[in-house]
Amino acid sequence: MNVEFLSPVKNVVLAHNELLPKQSLGKVIRIHKEKEDFPNLEGVQLAIVGVNEKRSESSEEGHLDFDLSAIRVQLYKLFQGNWHSTIADLGDIEAGETVQDTYYAVNNLTESLLKQNIIPIIIGGCQDITYAMYRAYDKMEQMVNLASVDRKFDFSASDELISSSAYMSKIIMEQPNNLFNFSSIGYQTYFNAQEEIDLMEKLFFDTYRLGEVINDITIVEPVFRDTDLVSMDMTAIKASEVGYGANTYPNGFDGREICAISRYAGISDKVTAFGMFNTMKTLQCAQLSAQIIWYFIEGYNFRKKDYPFITNANYDKYIVPLEDMDICFFKSNISGRWWIEVPQIENLNNKFKRHTLLPCTHMEYLEASNGVVPERWWKAYKKMLV
Repeated sequence: MNVEFLSPVKNVVLAHNELLPKQSLGKVIRIHKEKEDFPNLEGVQLAIVGVNEKRSESSEEGHLDFDLSAIRVQLYKLFQGNWHSTIADLGDIEAGETVQDTYYAVNNLTESLLKQNIIPIIIGGCQDITYAMYRAYDKMEQMVNLASVDRKFDFSASDELISSSAYMSKIIMEQPNNLFNFSSIGYQTYFNAQEEIDLMEKLFFDTYRLGEVINDITIVEPVFRDTDLVSMDMTAIKASEVGYGANTYPNGFDGREICAISRYAGISDKVTAFGMFNTMKTLQCAQLSAQIIWYFIEGYNFRKKDYPFITNANYDKYIVPLEDMDICFFKSNISGRWWIEVPQIENLNNKFKRHTLLPCTHMEYLEASNGVVPERWWKAYKKMLV
């Protein structure tokens, strides 16, 4: 890891930290301090990294302003739960001479942490930082599932354009293309052109409207269980919840819903990177951002590690006969969660093999028993045939 990219946590944060009780997070996190050696990463499972990059924002979004120190002050004062994980705060990646320099630093750091089995929690910056995190998986020789909690899909009409409102075009178009699935959680239809909605359908990607998720937030749990990289745009949260900062909107998730979503992301055995972007310079947003991070960490500490193919002893297998095929479901005896198997395709690319077992719900098993093939099964199967 190139630690030269990282500046220490600001002294104003450390001064606040000195006054906190010993049970608070700030007292147990390994912190990158100016006058001390870089934190020892041995045994660390989660690493917090700030990104001070604002230049890539789209002009239509207006001015983006955020305060990483304010988020840290609020996070450090929270009490840790009944946790076993070791956390480090590695400080901030400062804006490079160009935006591409910042991307390179984020990419290098994310790749290094992934290789050490440390989950990076990237905060601050615009959401196009997701692109730099995604490219860190290039050397992992695997297809990547990306989930974005956002009010829009972030596509662009131009293949060349990459900005905070159009980074997904770059991810989809650029080689090497390691994206297997993209899930949009909480999109609001009036922020997305119909052509974009149609494109999501043509690419067999998953979309969940804001109203769908609010009505039953548990529908996103299987999504995160099959996700590698999570990107969260704070503008997906309603303005009243984040202190009416810049670029906020009247509709969106409330504080409880976004924290539940973050916990689902943390509890997923598959999620290996988490990013939270477009934060605002308000006290309320700093407090909510800290709680979102807290819930992700708590979720991580309650991971079940019950992926069915690890051992035959911990799951039950159910075979559902349909008209021209059988579909296999697996239920974990540890957590009660369900998976559905996509059949092996002859000469299947090795990159796809980790995607032949998909998280699902008990309801999808019941529907399959009544002859209805789950939509997520069809989408995964069609993507493997392409």
